[in-house]
Amino acid sequence: MDFENIYIEEENNLATITINRPKKLNALNKRTIDELHVAFKELDEDNETKVIIITGSGEKAFVAGADISEFSDYSVKEGRQLAAAGQRKLFDFVENLSTPVIAAINGFALGGGLELAMACHFRVASSNARMGLPEVSLGVIPGYGGTQRLPQLVGKGRAMEMIMTAGMVDSDKAFGYGLVNHVVSSEELLPFCKKIAGRISNNSTVAIKHAIKAINAGFKYDADGYSVEIDAFGTCFGTDDFKEGTSAFLEKRKADFPGS
Repeated sequence: MDFENIYIEEENNLATITINRPKKLNALNKRTIDELHVAFKELDEDNETKVIIITGSGEKAFVAGADISEFSDYSVKEGRQLAAAGQRKLFDFVENLSTPVIAAINGFALGGGLELAMACHFRVASSNARMGLPEVSLGVIPGYGGTQRLPQLVGKGRAMEMIMTAGMVDSDKAFGYGLVNHVVSSEELLPFCKKIAGRISNNSTVAIKHAIKAINAGFKYDADGYSVEIDAFGTCFGTDDFKEGTSAFLEKRKADFPGS
């Protein structure tokens, strides 16, 4: 697929995806969602890629929302199809990706932009970032998982307030809520994320894949997170990464994980 709205940079087992629609404040349209799906899928299948960072171009916005012009005249049926397709292609897809995904929130993350950030495995925000779900001010609700992921991250009461007021929170409040893991300056944002990515890359990609699956299971109504953890824990014992990790520990050396 030829990318029009995103670009990818790769170095040292790290891939950085940048959403590049600066004139639209990197708003998500159908084309961008499709491109992101392809990019995440290809990077997840690439054994050389151990961590993915996603960010927005420019200094104003990570993603300022969905491209409202695309669906302002949709019917009820079309609205449901829009939400279902978006969740399947991008938001649920990212959440369940076996490669860790870090959201580097540079500026506004609103509506679908915040929903994308929340689908990532964790978030780092620049000090000028602003986050919110303003959908009710347009007569609709978050449709890309926002009503589910925001309460998981910040609690039911805060999520209710953020969604019902359609307001934004700054990066410090987002940090206090637990919505983001870290707040750094704009200049430090990508270097800081890359530093964390480097620490992740030192560990077993196989074990990380199983950890992501087990953690996510704890937030699904139809899954027993403890059972998933037990099964994943046992599965790790049959991997080359486990053999290498335990051998390295006993031999007091740094592990060189094969990733099998």
